[in-house]
Amino acid sequence: MQHLVLASTSPFRRQLLERLGLPFTARPPGTDETEIATEEPLERALRLAVDKASACLSADTVVIGSDQVAALETRILHKPGTPERTLEQLLACQGRVVDFFTAVAVCSAAHTHTHVDHTRVFFRSLPRASLEYYITQEQPFGCAGGFKAEGLGIALFERIESQDPTALIGLPLIWLAHALRSSGLDPLSPDAPPDGPGAAS
Repeated sequence: MQHLVLASTSPFRRQLLERLGLPFTARPPGTDETEIATEEPLERALRLAVDKASACLSADTVVIGSDQVAALETRILHKPGTPERTLEQLLACQGRVVDFFTAVAVCSAAHTHTHVDHTRVFFRSLPRASLEYYITQEQPFGCAGGFKAEGLGIALFERIESQDPTALIGLPLIWLAHALRSSGLDPLSPDAPPDGPGAAS
């Protein structure tokens, strides 16, 4: 019996994976996320997703690793961490397009499947006071780009272009459900374990 592992401490990814109804364990991958200067945003996201999954892999596991990189043209937008940096990032995004690359790797002893979702977020041009109010209300300091699309952050945008609405939150479930099915863990199978998602350890 293969055990499903989510190589992440992100509560957002855990909540997303719970939607598929498969029992899993969440583990911190402890991956070195030092930037490589010449690396493109898509390449960085994919490298880290594979590294995270590989760090938690063992003989009887199927491991999900994921990483997301937000880019404003050539500038990578990190998790801001503070209200001041969040405001600076959101001001820079006004009236512009931010590209989000959400990579996911599903690894087992037998194979590795990878995928990168490209989501484009078109920001409105809003007054500084609106951005400050948003930051006060949602405090999105730990989110790439400085907003939560699943919350009040949706009011910051003109539109979002993506093949999978869950990718922007942190885990592209449409592709992931298919990859897990290929790995013998089918969320829609009558043989799937009935006891729901497991707890993090």
